[in-house]
Amino acid sequence: MKFTVKRGTNPNITKYPNEDITIVRSFAKRLKNEFGDFLKAVVLFGSAAKNISAVSERGDIDVLIVVDDLSIRMTREVIESYRLIVESTIGKVSTKLHITSMTLTSFWEYIRAGDPVAVNILRDGIAIEGKDIFDPLQALLIQGRIKPTHESVWVYFGRAPRTLLNSKWHLLQATLDLYWAVIDATHAALMHVGVAPPSPEHAAELLNKNLVKKHKLESKYTKTMDKFYKLMKGITHREIKEIKGPEYEKLYKEAENFVNRMQKFIEV
Repeated sequence: MKFTVKRGTNPNITKYPNEDITIVRSFAKRLKNEFGDFLKAVVLFGSAAKNISAVSERGDIDVLIVVDDLSIRMTREVIESYRLIVESTIGKVSTKLHITSMTLTSFWEYIRAGDPVAVNILRDGIAIEGKDIFDPLQALLIQGRIKPTHESVWVYFGRAPRTLLNSKWHLLQATLDLYWAVIDATHAALMHVGVAPPSPEHAAELLNKNLVKKHKLESKYTKTMDKFYKLMKGITHREIKEIKGPEYEKLYKEAENFVNRMQKFIEV
């Protein structure tokens, strides 16, 4: 008696554009020819499963590559050769490909711990290569048999306070970027009238002397330059430890107005 096996289809396949699937299949085939058994899985995943139109606009195709670090020792030479082959293959297939690489042991460890990133890949992904590795794990997730470990819970929670602090740092850094926009625009305006770019502490003074007093610029822009210089000093000397969102928005508008005014002056 003939035994017929009907293979199931991953339901996630309907969540991805056909074009993306075709591209990843071509990519996986080329990699398999290059790497052989070293290549364990090629998985299409990412925000494409959430919103096809959004991905089409963004243009990225997220792909996970899993390689065998059990049979082959991951020396520096192996890693470098792998990187060059992947980059070359991307160039031949599609620059839309955005690759995440992972060793087999790391992949299993992330899954075992219930890592959120790994779980999202399992939830939304489709294995183009390596179904025998990926699909059983995906089935376990669907059955609710992959759960986060106690350790992974605290590892991820431990990042939260640091991330909160980082968000404050980013606003401080963004404010410093505003200072650089203002000082660069000031230097350009002074150079436009033949004045050599001064050191930052003298920028407001020279702006006043060469432009404001000669009725080429309104006095409020000298105050803006001085204000941002003092802000920069306060931040770099850690006297200013935090910039609130609404305050940053006001500073951004002031810096933007300053830059626009300098541009108008230079273009005359």
